[in-house]
Amino acid sequence: MAGKIRLILLVALFVATTSSAQQPSKQHDIDTSFADLDYDELFNELDLLLDSLTAPRSFALFNIAAGNNYFNYQTKGSYLLEASKKLTFSPTLSYFFKNGLGISANTIVVNDGQKLNPYQFSVTGSYDYIRNAKFITGVSLTHFFTKDSLPFYTSPLKNDLYTYFTYRGFWLKPSVAASYGWGSRNAYEERREYITSLRLNSRGYTRINTRESVNDFNLIASIRHDFYWLNILSKRDYARLTPQIVFTSGTQKFGFNQTSSTYTTVPRTGANILYNTEKIALDDQLVFQPLSLSTYLKAEYSRGKFFFQPQLIFDYYFPATEKNLTTAFVINAGVIF
Repeated sequence: MAGKIRLILLVALFVATTSSAQQPSKQHDIDTSFADLDYDELFNELDLLLDSLTAPRSFALFNIAAGNNYFNYQTKGSYLLEASKKLTFSPTLSYFFKNGLGISANTIVVNDGQKLNPYQFSVTGSYDYIRNAKFITGVSLTHFFTKDSLPFYTSPLKNDLYTYFTYRGFWLKPSVAASYGWGSRNAYEERREYITSLRLNSRGYTRINTRESVNDFNLIASIRHDFYWLNILSKRDYARLTPQIVFTSGTQKFGFNQTSSTYTTVPRTGANILYNTEKIALDDQLVFQPLSLSTYLKAEYSRGKFFFQPQLIFDYYFPATEKNLTTAFVINAGVIF
């Protein structure tokens, strides 16, 4: 097993294997013994290697994603909100420890037509259990810092607890995840006009929530498969294509602070894009309901420590009464240190 993992490292050149002195080893060309390997087993181990980032080792990751997303602006001539598609950028800096702990800092920047506006920041602490060849699981907690007096709607939820489980023993890899977001009454009061507008747009009426806290809950189920191609342009690269289907259900009283899901090498991938719809419909009732069905077509090209990941998303948003189906295109690129 150790020999094959070493060989996979030489093939993928994803990251440099650390020695006992924590120094990266040199990378070499593939020798002729590669032809005698069991290819199915090789790709399974390569899949494990890429998803878990060659654990256990510590590393830093920087990536930036760019894509179009819908924002709901309050208009002067109407109490309802008007959706507008804007270009967003989302740089993220992360550090992951070899024991599974991780910390990330992220900001979302929108091009509002006049300037680049970094309107939201977040900090995430996480733990991923990646020592089992059959499954991977983890949990993360994110706190959001959102600018005040924004011209478009953002969720009043300030914290997001996310947990997931992915089984990797099948050709198709199923995943389940749960996301719970909560905030405060103060944050709710600041966004009451936007929430009222969104509910009027879909229901024709509203009931004001007067509780001291706000919350939303999502359950996410997905299935995917990874296809690999090695040595595309050189002996230092690989390509991966991942079709994925994601079904999301839950409450939709306030909505989560999500824009688009980036496809980084971090194990937690495939979160839904609740706000990639032109017709958001919030509900002030605690009703668990289908929210979205999304199809992802993710691609990745990696050479050495650099990666480039375009993805195309088709999202069907169930609560909307019209324009349920939207598309999104996101490009993500980064480097592993």
